[in-house]
Amino acid sequence: MARAQKLTHLAKGGEARMVDVGAKPASERVAVAEGRVVMTAKTLDLVLAGDAKKGDVLGAARIAGIMAAKKTHELIPLCHPLALTQVAIDIDADRQLPGLNVRVTARVNGQTGVEMEALTAVAVACLTIYDMVKAVERGMRIEGIRLIEKRGGKSGHFRAGRKAS
Repeated sequence: MARAQKLTHLAKGGEARMVDVGAKPASERVAVAEGRVVMTAKTLDLVLAGDAKKGDVLGAARIAGIMAAKKTHELIPLCHPLALTQVAIDIDADRQLPGLNVRVTARVNGQTGVEMEALTAVAVACLTIYDMVKAVERGMRIEGIRLIEKRGGKSGHFRAGRKAS
C-alpha cells in the first residue's frame, strides 16, 4: 500500500503554516500553466481586430498576468514571496473554441517552486480578457486553468498526464 502524502501547509495540530524552505538549496524552477476564455466567434474577431472599447485586450491581459505573478504571495496566504526571473505569457486565438488560450511560463532561481505564480498569472490574464470585453459578451467562460509542467526542486519533473519522475 502506498504511503499517504502529507499536506505541507498543515502543522501536526492541523493549523495552517508557511513551509520553512530555509534549508533547501536554491535551484532553477520552472512552471507552465494554461487556461482559456471561451467566447463567440464575433467577440473573438473584435478582440483580434483590436476594436474593443477598453483598448488592447491582449496587451492588457499580458501585463495583468505578469503583475499578478509578482503579487501571488499577497493573494495566496501561505505562498513565499519570490524574485521571479521570468514570466512569459502567450495568448493564442483558437477559432475551434472559439476563444483564446492563455499559457504562462514562470521561472525562478530559488528554494521553492513557481506553480502558484504561473497559475495566478493565467487566472488573472483570463479575468482581464473577460473584463475588457464583457460589455460585448457577458456569457464568456473561463475554463481549464491547470498546471501543465513543473521542473526543479525535490519533487522532480511533473508533466500533466504523467506522474512526477
